[in-house]
Amino acid sequence: MAQSDDVLVSQVLATGDRRAFSALVDRHQRLVRGLLARLTGNRADADDLAQDTFVQAWQRIATYRGEGSFKAWLCQIAYSRFLMSARKARSRGRLMEGLRADPPLLDEAAAQPGLARDLDRALVVLGDEERACIVLCFASGLSHGETAEVTGLPLGTVKSHITRGRAKLKTWFDRQESLA
Repeated sequence: MAQSDDVLVSQVLATGDRRAFSALVDRHQRLVRGLLARLTGNRADADDLAQDTFVQAWQRIATYRGEGSFKAWLCQIAYSRFLMSARKARSRGRLMEGLRADPPLLDEAAAQPGLARDLDRALVVLGDEERACIVLCFASGLSHGETAEVTGLPLGTVKSHITRGRAKLKTWFDRQESLA
């Protein structure tokens, strides 16, 4: 029987058990990589940020208080790493508008089944915060409350971003369907 996240975290905190932390990484790496891939639009950048996320999680594991889910705490670190990376990219002149010109994950979309590929293309119509809220709730499976915790946005704002984001995505998919 698999141990819960809280049990594994307790083992890490009590004894510095690297195997327990490795089990946490194995359990959540797909979630973190998927979240970051959709936020960045680039699998290589997502992999780098995921690695940074787990390194920071190891370094900061003592700050996890168990008040929310470990998954939400980890997503909060991943989202923070994404924001820091985006700020650095902007300061180097690589604005997010460049990503909007070329749909994210386009190279990799060919390897994905139709709907996932379409979703990745559709996400470019969303603003940064809308995209983050949609990806955290629907692709990463976080609740609205957990998404608010991760992004630092008020719960009502998260709900608004999700409502507007879903409407924009529906419009995009309807338009694609009418072109087909």
